[in-house]
Formats: sequence, structure tokens, C-alpha cells
Amino acid sequence: MNKNNKLLRITLTALMAALCYVAFTFLQIKIPTPAGYTSFHLGNVFCVLGAILIDGVSGGIAGAIGMGIADLFDPAYVLTVPKTVILKFFIGFITGTMAHKVLEIDEKENADKEIFISILIGMLFNVAAEPLLSFFYYDLILNNTDKAASYLTIAKWTTTLVNATLTVVIGSALAIAIRKRFKR
Repeated sequence: MNKNNKLLRITLTALMAALCYVAFTFLQIKIPTPAGYTSFHLGNVFCVLGAILIDGVSGGIAGAIGMGIADLFDPAYVLTVPKTVILKFFIGFITGTMAHKVLEIDEKENADKEIFISILIGMLFNVAAEPLLSFFYYDLILNNTDKAASYLTIAKWTTTLVNATLTVVIGSALAIAIRKRFKR
């Protein structure tokens, strides 16, 4: 990879991290529950967008940094920073690996279906991993069994599923539209 591509990759990763932060912080609907807050947000959209436009590692780093910093500055989420960093990195990594390595979107002129499938797989990982990792994080690391149990409730699963659905729809539409111009 030449110097300009490295600079472009770093710049795009930083841009996606900033967009993850903005989308999570300002495009969020917080929902109070008896066990704390959950929220609808669009932060994952830019994590998967980075994974499709750049690669899985860059998309994962963008999501981890952007939403990790967002959690750090929000008192409702400050304790979840380590969990967020891990989850968001793997969302990007899985999405990008599926897109670029398994479904080989870089070799195809029209990869709309492959982009959709890659983002769907990344978000299916999130739907399964978010509640389970949250449960173990709160139970084993923070020793808060009540909070851990709350992550297995319908409210937490519902918001995770809605966020994943929004990410698949919006992320796929953006990635397909931008990728065509980006390839030029």
C-alpha cells in the first residue's frame, strides 16, 4: 500500500469514528428502564459503513473509538466503555471481513446484495453478543447481578434488535450509494 492510501485509510477511519460519536450522541433516543438506560441510536451505521468502504479493522476501530468516547462522556454509559469498545470493534471486523474477504466485494462492480448480507451478519453478531456480553460484563466484572439480569430482558433485546434493523437498512443504503462514487 502506498503512502497516499495509508493516509486516506487513516483519514476515513477518523471520519467514521467522528460520525459514530455524533450519531450515537446526538441521534439517540434514551429509554429509561428499571435497571438503567438503553437507547435507540444510529452509531452502528457508521461503524459498518467504515467496514464496507475501508475494511473490517478500520470500521471496527472507528466504531470502537467513536462510540467508546461517546460512552465515556455520557454518565449513563460511562461504565460500559470497555464492553462498547469490544462489541463495536467486532461489529466492524465481522462486517468488513464478510464483505472484503468472504464475499469479495472489491472484485465486483455491483455488490449490493453482498453489502447487505455483510452488514446483516455483522448486526446478527451484535444482536446475539450485546445482551450476552453485557450480562457477563456486569455479572463478572462489575459484580452487579441485578444489572446483569436486566440485559436479558425484553427491553434490552428489543432496542438491540431495532438498532440492528436500522443499521442494516440505513447502513446498506448508504454503503451502496457511497461505494459506487467511492470506487471512481
